[in-house]
Amino acid sequence: MVGIDEVAQLAGVSTATVSRALSGRGYVSAASRERVHVAAQKLGYVVSSRASSLASGRTRNIGVVVPFLDRWFFSTVLSGVSSALMRQGYDITLYNITADRDVRRSVFETALRRQRVDAVIAVSIELNDEETDRMLALGLPIIAIGGPNPKLDTLSVDDLAVAQLATEHLLSLGHTAIAHIGANPEFDIDFHIPTNRRLGFEKALADAGVALKPEFLEPADFTVDGGYRACKQLLGRPGPRPTAVFAASDEMAIGALLAARDLGFRVPEDLSIIGIDGHELGAFFGLTTVDQFPLGQGERAADAVLTKLAADAAAPAQEHEELPFELIVRGTTARA
Repeated sequence: MVGIDEVAQLAGVSTATVSRALSGRGYVSAASRERVHVAAQKLGYVVSSRASSLASGRTRNIGVVVPFLDRWFFSTVLSGVSSALMRQGYDITLYNITADRDVRRSVFETALRRQRVDAVIAVSIELNDEETDRMLALGLPIIAIGGPNPKLDTLSVDDLAVAQLATEHLLSLGHTAIAHIGANPEFDIDFHIPTNRRLGFEKALADAGVALKPEFLEPADFTVDGGYRACKQLLGRPGPRPTAVFAASDEMAIGALLAARDLGFRVPEDLSIIGIDGHELGAFFGLTTVDQFPLGQGERAADAVLTKLAADAAAPAQEHEELPFELIVRGTTARA
């Protein structure tokens, strides 16, 4: 394998200059940096992660803790984290928190304490006090995406405001018979996102003086199939039918759209449908949505944790940043 000495000889600089140029740490003139990169590329030299770790005390590896790997939202956030970190030469180690309490405990008690990572990003996981304290005891920069945690730096979307915006869009179109597809209790876990979205829906109705119809609340499981089944219930049962549906996720909204079409309802002429997320399939289905930019959430989290690393800021500043969201009007909503 090509060594750092050979790169230094070809570039006409010292090995220390090669090290600074390729690590990005320390001053190197632009001309020298360019010669080093050209030499390294020509020789096929790659910095040894082990040697770099020994020299810097850093692993150049970020731990990412996620509750699901097979859900679109989490995989999209993870993609944003990964791409932003890879651009800066960092790897990631995934820790999947499952419903198994022993597995979850082992992540915080054992896995994260092996000193294999320089920092931690926790994605939409509501940490209890013990788990939070164990994370802080690592002495590493930590960024949490999700609801508030008074001990950690957090990035989060105001789910109540997001749901309120989606519902207000339907109200502005003249709809008053509005149904909501939310979540079963078993899915109302970390940060109670489904509950907050239902509360935002109810607040928008109350502010508009529109009475809430309990029969227009239908639970599901945040999947396309769940949204399909929920919408068939809303449209198929006897009695008044809604003229609009607000689904708490784009996947459930897509399911509702398919159910409406299968039952012979025209969207949006007979039924308006709106979701939340900014799902990549939303444009294909012409779905009106409130985009919460999950890819951008991951990128912001990566940038934030790298900023803390650069400042050597292991202790949390306990800052809270509200993440952006935007109403995207497409073809599934229209006037009542």
